[in-house]
Amino acid sequence: MNTVTDTLARWRDTLADVLPNGLGKLFACVLGLYLIVVVILGMYWSIAPAPFNVNEKAQALAAEKGVAVVRGSVTMGALIGVMETLLDKPGGFTHNDRFPPGVWLDNMPSWEYGVLIQVRDLSRAMREVLSRSQSQSTEDVDLVEMEPRFNFNSDSWILPSSESEYRDGLRYARAYFDRLSDTQSSGAQFYARADNLRYWLSTVDSRLGSLSQRLSASVGKARFNTDLAGDVSATQSTDAPLERVVRTEWMEIDDVFYEARGTAWALIQFLKAAEVDFADVLEKKNATVSLQQIIRELEGTQEAVWSPMILNGSGFGVLANHSLVMASYLSRANAAIIDLRDLLSQG
Repeated sequence: MNTVTDTLARWRDTLADVLPNGLGKLFACVLGLYLIVVVILGMYWSIAPAPFNVNEKAQALAAEKGVAVVRGSVTMGALIGVMETLLDKPGGFTHNDRFPPGVWLDNMPSWEYGVLIQVRDLSRAMREVLSRSQSQSTEDVDLVEMEPRFNFNSDSWILPSSESEYRDGLRYARAYFDRLSDTQSSGAQFYARADNLRYWLSTVDSRLGSLSQRLSASVGKARFNTDLAGDVSATQSTDAPLERVVRTEWMEIDDVFYEARGTAWALIQFLKAAEVDFADVLEKKNATVSLQQIIRELEGTQEAVWSPMILNGSGFGVLANHSLVMASYLSRANAAIIDLRDLLSQG
């Protein structure tokens, strides 16, 4: 942001010198005022939205159509609420912006991408398993339309824009919610089974594991290649070195940090919804407290960042390393998810 401010200030001064005195001063004042407004607006747009109550969201959606809150309503309501927040927060969806101040922002688009990835993963789980009784059953007609729209390119600015596709996806999501919550019809279903919850959590497990590695790589470390460990007959396409240095590019460190922060924000809403809709399953497995601990770890990632920038100290060095702190929270949440999946697999 400072680089952009300095560049525009130089343009303003140059134009003031080139143009006639009166016009040059007027233009310089207008440009300076515009710059101040854009910078303040960009700072405001970069504030992450607050979490919402998933139970209240489901009840509000049900009240709009005069339907009941049933099994699965809270999970679907959380999905709708997260996507609405992504599109309707201050500044809207900035990931595909082509004009100031959105085009200058860096942290918020990364946060949005982390949220969007979790929306896509839950949407796929809803379409593939949570709404189907078995592998040979048909897919829900609304979820078939919703899931590909949420997977539309997040960088598309126009014809069509990402926002228009995502809002179309929301329309189908609400249609499924209404059909699901209509107690007079059985056309839409949500199956709260242990194996279905494990399916979704396996995807969450992989996402958090990848993010933890990328965050830890803010400090370059030499790592051994363990890709084929555990199976003497395993092979891979091409040879890879036994040891290599893994390091996240310096300019990408804050991007990965805010992507992880957005991922955790969305997961908190979804896991709280799962705690409601899978309450019977979790109680039977004595796993409710395990899910609550995962949520507690993820909530730690949402604490205020008091530094004006994401610091990248060398582990035990003088300066803090915000990426390693974030990786610590995600790693503990990831380990707890692995334990929860083991609990759910037991009879």
